[in-house]
Amino acid sequence: MSHSVMSTLMGGERLPRWLPRVALLLAMVLWGSSFVALKYSFQEMHPLMVILGRMAVASLCFLPFGRLFFRMGLRWHHLLPLVTMCLCEPCFYFLFESAALVHTTASQAAMITTMLPLMVAISAGFFLSERVGLRTVCGFIIAAAGALWLSISAEETAQAPNPILGNFLEFMAMVCATAYTILMKRLSKELHPFFLTGMQAFAGTVFFLPVLLLPSVRSTCFSVNGWIAVLYLGTVVSVGAYGLYNFGISRIPAGQASAFVNLIPVFAIMIGFLVLDERLTSWQWLASGLVMTGVFLSQGAADLNRIKRRS
Repeated sequence: MSHSVMSTLMGGERLPRWLPRVALLLAMVLWGSSFVALKYSFQEMHPLMVILGRMAVASLCFLPFGRLFFRMGLRWHHLLPLVTMCLCEPCFYFLFESAALVHTTASQAAMITTMLPLMVAISAGFFLSERVGLRTVCGFIIAAAGALWLSISAEETAQAPNPILGNFLEFMAMVCATAYTILMKRLSKELHPFFLTGMQAFAGTVFFLPVLLLPSVRSTCFSVNGWIAVLYLGTVVSVGAYGLYNFGISRIPAGQASAFVNLIPVFAIMIGFLVLDERLTSWQWLASGLVMTGVFLSQGAADLNRIKRRS
């Protein structure tokens, strides 16, 4: 890596204003594909083995930067929020999401993620003393109603044996992602997002390592197609998508950055249709539209102007 590129990564040069937004857009494309890759890999290997492999591959990608991480300025007061952030995501987040994708489709799970921006905005009001408008609260209620409708109207299929449970577990993953986003925003003021991404990978590997003691996990370790998906998830998604997202959220307000999450289901549904032949019913399309309506309602002109002024 050249000196100029490294300087840019580490914040040594002034970056174009559009670059964080492009990074967030690319992260959403990769995250959209991750739902499909996870769903596919779970058909080949035990879900916990997939998550462990993903974290281990990501950790190996960060090992060459070990010396650099020791010079990142980590202090004692960073430890509690850093550990909490890593527990929220990837640890508990992946526990909930892996369980969710066993019971529901990649498309439905991805649609539940559209609630994340509203959950971040409301949580920021409680924990960061940010103003939360009535429009945001109404949008959250509508989106939540749409997510509930999406789950209730889902039909049990081979791809989704228990969609109501699966979608609820994906919602719990979004609760973890909300806490992660707020902690990430706070920590990125003092620690570089590249370092935080690496810490997530290492923490996830340590957290999921004990699953190798489970006989059911060890028996599914040897699947060529499964390991190809794991390599993709560990390198392109865990390193690429998280790195891009952490970079983007460190440069623009958390509420504005989390709004990009609304694009995940668009990419996930497209890729799920092409790769897994997943399809939503007419009622589920209407429910998905209700979720998106709630999300867009929360992004009123006044809210957007307020975000722009903060940035």
